[in-house]
Amino acid sequence: MAIRNFAYAAAASLALSATAAYAQTEIQWWHAMGGVNGERINKMAADFNATQSDFKMVPVYKGNYTETMTAAVAAFRAGEQPHLVQVFEVGTATMMAAKGAIYPIEQLMTDAGEPFDKGDFLPAVISYYQTPEGELLSMPFNSSTPVLWYNKDALDAAGAEIPTTWDEVKSASEKLVANGMKCGFSFGWQSWVMLENYSAWHDLPLGTRENGFAGVDTELVFNNDAVENRLQKIADWQKDNLFVYGGRRGDSLPMFTNGECGMWLNSSAYYGGIKGQAEFAFGQAMLPLDTEVASAPQNSIIGGATLWALTGKPKEDYVGVAKFMTYLSSPEVQAWWHQETGYVPITTAAYELSREQGFYDSNPGTDTAIKQLSLNTPTPNSRGLRFGNFVQIRDVINEEMEALWAGDKTASQAMDAAVTRGNALLRKFERSVK
Repeated sequence: MAIRNFAYAAAASLALSATAAYAQTEIQWWHAMGGVNGERINKMAADFNATQSDFKMVPVYKGNYTETMTAAVAAFRAGEQPHLVQVFEVGTATMMAAKGAIYPIEQLMTDAGEPFDKGDFLPAVISYYQTPEGELLSMPFNSSTPVLWYNKDALDAAGAEIPTTWDEVKSASEKLVANGMKCGFSFGWQSWVMLENYSAWHDLPLGTRENGFAGVDTELVFNNDAVENRLQKIADWQKDNLFVYGGRRGDSLPMFTNGECGMWLNSSAYYGGIKGQAEFAFGQAMLPLDTEVASAPQNSIIGGATLWALTGKPKEDYVGVAKFMTYLSSPEVQAWWHQETGYVPITTAAYELSREQGFYDSNPGTDTAIKQLSLNTPTPNSRGLRFGNFVQIRDVINEEMEALWAGDKTASQAMDAAVTRGNALLRKFERSVK
């Protein structure tokens, strides 16, 4: 009897050992994408899981960008961090300052023995996330840039051309309103579109020290004549409904898709949503040029987010993270993601594959974002920005711009206040990292 019990125990032990040997290692990925894009992330993870049996990618939606980053920081402090977290571009300086918490993706790929060549990536995409020495800190994932979305049917009916300058935006808006539309244009993510990208597009500095790339002792300087004059004109246009403010982030999207406004300035990544909602012919064009400020555009800058690896997990887990990064950046996956969402492909190969597949021929204008980002070699003013506490600074900018739209402040007063309040947050960040 004892021998039989021993045999049973031994067999059970072997079975457990075999099960453990083939158990998958779970890789936790916290992200900020709900809705349709959240479903696409789930598909991406499931497709990766089907390619191998050692690791299981587990995506977890944690709320919007700010909520996701905040949750990851809190989790790290509690020792409960995920392997990967999706962080929007303005959180870059904050993540860089979290010394010991991040595992630079380029180093991770090297340590894991995965092939990795920065030359494969679009320069306009990865330059935002590199150290001054050129090391890539996080993996580009959903990168976009603002474009001018337009209702082609409405413009045609009003006898208006697709605008290329701000004067033409005004003219087209006048014709749209005269033809019965409730507003000419609106925009969302207003700091990103009307301050950050307006400045880059016209080669104007947002701040000193190369917009923060050259040091944390940077100061905001966007309260200049060009920005203030443009914003004041837009505010004045409200009385004729040429411009109507529709809220922060993407809140004003329905104003475009339901036909209230004929034009909308916001992310190229709204392609999927607009395609599914708009019952009219639409297109996207480059951002309008302010001819009083520049004779030609420079380049736009990216938005969206990257994937940051967090430290504190077993070494073998990062092999799975690296394998997923290789899968994520493959031409086929990137081309699919780009064509489904409107986010730009992060690699040259994915861009070329989309071209070969005829995507741009059958969907004219969908390469606008890539052309904008790659229009010229970035300058210190148009590479992007790297300001600490910029999540909070954007809130300040939103508050001050909303005071402008409400008629409570002039553009000069709003921008002066935004710079003063923003610089106080920059000094707070500088003290925290020194």
